[in-house]
Amino acid sequence: MSRPPLIPVVPNRTDRPGLAGDAVRRIMHVAAALRHHQDLDIAALGLTPAVARALYQLDPDRPLPARDLAEQLRCDRSNVTALVDKLEQAGLVERRVDPADRRQKTLVVTDAGRLMRERVHRVLSDSRLLAGLDTEELAVLRDLVWKVSDGGCPQDCGP
Repeated sequence: MSRPPLIPVVPNRTDRPGLAGDAVRRIMHVAAALRHHQDLDIAALGLTPAVARALYQLDPDRPLPARDLAEQLRCDRSNVTALVDKLEQAGLVERRVDPADRRQKTLVVTDAGRLMRERVHRVLSDSRLLAGLDTEELAVLRDLVWKVSDGGCPQDCGP
């Protein structure tokens, strides 16, 4: 015996908790869809999401110690070492001695890394899921997302 299809329960417009819960579930669904598309596109670049995020966090104009990258990514230094190894093997980053402190090495984005970083930025900015919205709807959506994100992305918002 087959079950009848589930009919989504749409909260009444006066049911604030129901509306908020529905909005959160839909935001999570959109976030998962965005992540799915980004992960596929990042893989097409030959990167993993973690490696792409590490490259994206590096400023091509400011060498950075690996420990600082670990802080930015909010992960253990040993994980960053593996990520930097992959970036270095791909020719996207070089480890160089810090001229200010020769005991320390910094991460320098190579020319190839700059180009790849731009490609990663394009992937992370892909808006194909929003293609069905007109300009006014996009503006309203952006304003609402800005409002619920406390006026912008938190520091760790990103890839």
